[in-house]
Amino acid sequence: MKARSIVGGTILVCLAVSGLATAQGVFTKPQVADRIRKVEDGVDEFRKWSEKRVEEGRSKEGQGSGRSRKGGTATESQKETAREKGDELDDALSDLNGSTNRLRRKFDATDRYLETKEQVENVLDDARKINQALTRGKYGSQAERYWSVLRANINDLARCYDLKPLGA
Repeated sequence: MKARSIVGGTILVCLAVSGLATAQGVFTKPQVADRIRKVEDGVDEFRKWSEKRVEEGRSKEGQGSGRSRKGGTATESQKETAREKGDELDDALSDLNGSTNRLRRKFDATDRYLETKEQVENVLDDARKINQALTRGKYGSQAERYWSVLRANINDLARCYDLKPLGA
């Protein structure tokens, strides 16, 4: 009989503690709005860097050096591969920008932020595409820095909605 009381008491304590943990995870709409703003700002900064990088690449290509790292002339195939890699990241950033814009529009129009959970899931899906593009391509340390900050902000937003954050 005493063992049942101890087990029952332990279960009640666990339920109470889990209830407190859930209650602590509740965010206000202004707190979530701030996290969305940080994601939007991060996407904008990353896109600006990416656009600048593409423009610099085009200007270098226009200079006609045409030399690869090994000292030979870059083939059309190598140039096309470089363009495709750039396009993959640009496309993924464009998709993420679109999903964050849709999230903002829906978020601003609702009274309860949890009504926008589906839009946040879309943001996470588009963010995964960037993760994949960066894993496959060699974009350098600057891209990794932008992505690291943006990913952290996206993960903070995901936690507001009790969604699984992105992996590293």
